[in-house]
Amino acid sequence: MNIDNNISHIRAEVLLNRLFPEFEQQWRVRNLGSFYRNYTQDILFLDEETKELEMSRNGLLNLLPEGLYNSQEELKGEDMREKFKELEERIKLLREAFMPIDTYWFKQSLLVERQVCELLEDKLDYVLRTYFDFDMSQEKDPLVKEVAVMLPFISCKRGDFGFVRQLLETLLHCQVIMDTCRYSHTDNTVRWLPMVRYDLVLPGLSAEEYKKKNEALESLREFIIEWFIPMEVECVILVKEFGVPQQTDSRLVLDYNTETKY
Repeated sequence: MNIDNNISHIRAEVLLNRLFPEFEQQWRVRNLGSFYRNYTQDILFLDEETKELEMSRNGLLNLLPEGLYNSQEELKGEDMREKFKELEERIKLLREAFMPIDTYWFKQSLLVERQVCELLEDKLDYVLRTYFDFDMSQEKDPLVKEVAVMLPFISCKRGDFGFVRQLLETLLHCQVIMDTCRYSHTDNTVRWLPMVRYDLVLPGLSAEEYKKKNEALESLREFIIEWFIPMEVECVILVKEFGVPQQTDSRLVLDYNTETKY
């Protein structure tokens, strides 16, 4: 398994704890030296079956002076190619000999990384529970859980309507159309409140699917309106389908792909 370049900045401990938590104490590590780090990612090669890793890090062998396993005069004189092959084979054997030590230290690093991640997760839960009265363990809606991690930044995100639109697009993987206007419960706008409307473009839903989708989004609607929308702003989040021919024999659902006109 070759690791893609687009995640080259991620440390091996973080990546492996996320992707293969069950293999924590089973990896065998071969450190090829930090020379490779300038050109490629932390993990050069990974085999899920044998649990072997090749990494662009310095192992114990790289920390030893070169004079301990070769002399300065060794590569001088004739038969340079043969001497160089012998030196490479010697370094390979030494790297294999130090492999258990490098593996031990990597496993310790994996353990520390996991403990740090658990502490940071506990910290977030504590902050949400103590300062925002939000218990992550009691929340059942996965969409609300994803948005709840933004609560520590709510002081600079509340009232940012564009951010809310991007948030909805990211969560629901659909186009979101935002419109700002005025709201009044009367027939005129002598007295009005600012209003923001988000249309979630989810085409092709039947009447039953539209009903279920609306119900599934209710908790998310309430959470976003409570935390991300200022109290004086009216906000609606609607599931919509646009561009459907308005014919009586077509698939029409009130307030989804058709509206009443007076």
